[in-house]
This record gives sequence, structure tokens and C-alpha cells, in this order.
Amino acid sequence: MKKKIRLCILLCSMLLQSVAMAGCGTKTEKYSTYSFDYFDTVTTITGYAKSQQQFDAIANGALEELSEYHKLFTIYHRYEGLENLCTINEIVNGAHRTVTVDRRIIDMLLYAKEMYEKTDGTVNIAMGSVLSLWHEYRTEGIDEPWVAKLPPMEKLLEAAEHTDINGLVIDKEACTVTLTDPAMTLDVGAIAKGYAVEMVARSMEEQGVTGYVLNVGGNVRTVGAKGDGEKWTVGIENPEEDSEDAYLAYLELAGESLVTSGSYQRYYVVDGKRYHHIIDPVTLMPSEGDVSVSVVCNSSADGDALSTALFCMDFEVGSELIESLPDAEAMWVLSDGTRKESSGFAKYKKEI
Repeated sequence: MKKKIRLCILLCSMLLQSVAMAGCGTKTEKYSTYSFDYFDTVTTITGYAKSQQQFDAIANGALEELSEYHKLFTIYHRYEGLENLCTINEIVNGAHRTVTVDRRIIDMLLYAKEMYEKTDGTVNIAMGSVLSLWHEYRTEGIDEPWVAKLPPMEKLLEAAEHTDINGLVIDKEACTVTLTDPAMTLDVGAIAKGYAVEMVARSMEEQGVTGYVLNVGGNVRTVGAKGDGEKWTVGIENPEEDSEDAYLAYLELAGESLVTSGSYQRYYVVDGKRYHHIIDPVTLMPSEGDVSVSVVCNSSADGDALSTALFCMDFEVGSELIESLPDAEAMWVLSDGTRKESSGFAKYKKEI
């Protein structure tokens, strides 16, 4: 599961249901709900409300919106009467057709192009031809580990010939998308989930909702502070499986997002070596510089894209990028176990 972080909400008694006082003496309680239906991962919504009924109304509204984004952004499933990324990738009579899509797809694709420029091409949603090869071989290797193998480099190099993001043509006014290269496909795995989480969180904020946390497969977005006005405590999972410390650090957040990219969750084994799912666009192989990179910033969309980009960059290059961005900080765990932090990361850390 990509970017898994264990959300650790630490209250004094560590109870699942705790009572806080918010605003003019109004009693609120903490509630949680879970779903396994979106973006192939676990979604957890935790928040403070006056009653279960109030919480359910807010949480169900968020889940419904998340469901809409899931259907729009998936590259694996078609839905009757809906044009989505899966239908954009389809070939009809030897070519991609021009597809009229929901404005939310247009906005996400435009954002993805911005992140392509900001990361100097490291985050490239036009890498679908390469990533689909890795997905095929990884799935086979997980299902039948005794025959696990790597995709041949000649196939990867051939696929890489069809990853030019300029082949993604977007007409903002007409809300149309065209892929001009018949062998090109989109893969928004480094963008879509974080973008969807951010859009849902912003929708909640626009409705005046506060005191909630969205955790979609490790893409954590806090919506305001807790019901008692205190910040949320979120733990960054330790990638070392045998470590006695479950978390690398605890952060205090109120309105910010935390996303981690790591090599320790989604992988398969070939000849005794692990091969994870984060593919370096230069080598076309799983990036080997880091074990995990965690990004804390104001936007879950930015956190998703940046954590993937930093994971594929040399530390020096990634550090320079993160230091150039306002309101974004990062923690790296390098392949030798060394931990490094950006200059402002410490301001979010909480001593436990």
C-alpha cells in the first residue's frame, strides 16, 4: 500500500472515544469511520461532533465526494455513463479519441503538469506505458512468487519512448483531453490520491467544518485543530521492520498535511531482492536512494507529488527543491539508515 502512515491521535487516555470542550461550553465527542472502497486503500475519517448523527452526516458527505474522485481518476475501471482516466487511456481504431471530461479531471491534469515542471520532470503522469509494465510484472510476482521476474530493460526502454507529457493535450474551455501518441497512457498514482484528499478537505473547510482528520492510505490531511483546540498528533511510521520504535517522529498539525513515500510497503521479490513500486523516470528502475521520504505542507496534493519526487532525487537535489518551497518541509530516511530533515521540519515535531 503506497505511502502508508499510521495516524496516531494521542489523547491523554488514548481512548477511541474521548470528550472535549469546544466553543461556549458545547460538548463534542470524537468519532471515527472507515472505508475500504476508494483508491485501493483504507480510508479513515476521525472528527469531533456533537452527536453520532452530526458526525455521520459530515463523514458520509466526505466519503461520497471521495468516491466521485475515485471514479473519475481510476485508470483501471470504467463506469457506465462516465468518462474518466480509464476511458482517456483507451485505444479506439488504433488511436486515442478526444474525450470530454468532468472539470475536476481537467483541474487535476493541469495541476499534474505544474508539478511536472516544478519537479523537473520527476513526477510525470505520462509514464503510464512504463509503470504498466512494472505493474504487470509486480502483480504476477506477488501472485506467483516462484516465477517472479523483472520487466526486460528493452521493453522498458521501448515504453519510455512514449512518455512525453507534451502528448497530453488539454482544452480547458471545451473540457477535452487528447493523448496524441497511441502508445502513451496516463498513470496518476503520484498525484490523484493526494489531490482528491485535498479537494475533499477544502470542501469541508468551505462548509465550516473543523476538527477532522482524513487519512486515505497514509495521505493525512488535518482539517483544523481537535475539538478542544489542541493540534492533532500524527506519527511517521518507522520503515525498519524490526525496530522497537514504531514511529520515527510525532508531528503536531492543525490544517496541514503529511504524506510519506516509502520502499517498504508495496514491493515484490526477485531472486531474493525486493523491488518496490516507485520508479525512477531516468533509470526506469525502482529508485534506490531512500527508504522513505515524508513531506509536511499545507496541501495533501503537494505532499503526495513532492514525497514521490524527493524519493527519486538525490538528497542534495531534493533538499534544494524543498528548501525553495514555502510551507513545505521533509524528513528523509536514506538507504544506509541515516535520517535527515529540512531546515524547518523541527517546528512540527512533538516530544513524546
